[in-house]
Amino acid sequence: MSDLTVMPSDIRSHDQDMADLQRAVALLEAPTLTAKMANLIGSPLEFVVRKLPSAVSSRIQSVTEAALYKAAQTALWSMDSKQPGKSASPRLHKLAAAASGALGGAGGLPALAIELPLSTTIIMRAVADIARSEGFDLNDFATRQACLEVFALGGNSGEDDASETGYYLARGFTTEVMRHLSAELAGGVATGGPGVLLGLGPKEAGHWLAKIVEKVAMRFGVVVSEKFAAQAVPVIGAVAGATLNTIFIGYYQDMARGHFIVKRLERKYGFEPVRLAYGSLAGRIS
Repeated sequence: MSDLTVMPSDIRSHDQDMADLQRAVALLEAPTLTAKMANLIGSPLEFVVRKLPSAVSSRIQSVTEAALYKAAQTALWSMDSKQPGKSASPRLHKLAAAASGALGGAGGLPALAIELPLSTTIIMRAVADIARSEGFDLNDFATRQACLEVFALGGNSGEDDASETGYYLARGFTTEVMRHLSAELAGGVATGGPGVLLGLGPKEAGHWLAKIVEKVAMRFGVVVSEKFAAQAVPVIGAVAGATLNTIFIGYYQDMARGHFIVKRLERKYGFEPVRLAYGSLAGRIS
């Protein structure tokens, strides 16, 4: 049996990996992005979002989905994937996000349609940068799916069960999409467990991307609506556009770091042992 097929028996017996998992739990279980934005503007965002006209909310959702799809194409497909393990550059991406936020901070819905694709692409590149730094190959469709999953970690959709929230639940949404998509593409695709697709042609890859983006956009759109509402608060304006975007990208960088630490450890120990250890550290499993 080769070394590649031997899995360590228990992550709990490896101090450094447990320390990495503890860091991931701390990042992934930190206060939500909604709470951070509400703290900035001093108002509950749920109240502000409810004041948005339904036509505006629908438009935000459509702009969000289009921005996420475009970002996945331009960011993930253009990133240099030849150096897994290369150190990430979080400050550079934060500066770029702040600049784009300042441009769109006080421009309302028309500005959002221009600024959101730009800022989403910057965030996507930051996420991919972190994935690469954790040793993941950006040419792998499973890695690209995992990058998109990060955008589902920022907000709850209306379908969420309030008694079942958290990191692994959010991942479950995209995993379910992949199960259905794998069945649809079974004739031409090899599957290797949840979320792993090999040998996709251009048509299948486009279908895969559209399905994942549609699902993830439901969650990401919630947070974008909250950000839009926060920027609409009269005392906020363009200054908060930069501040909110810095908070925005910083949050998703933290989610990406935690997410890809977990994914790296799952690759080493298996899904279930890491999930159980994560739950124990997070206080969800006794």
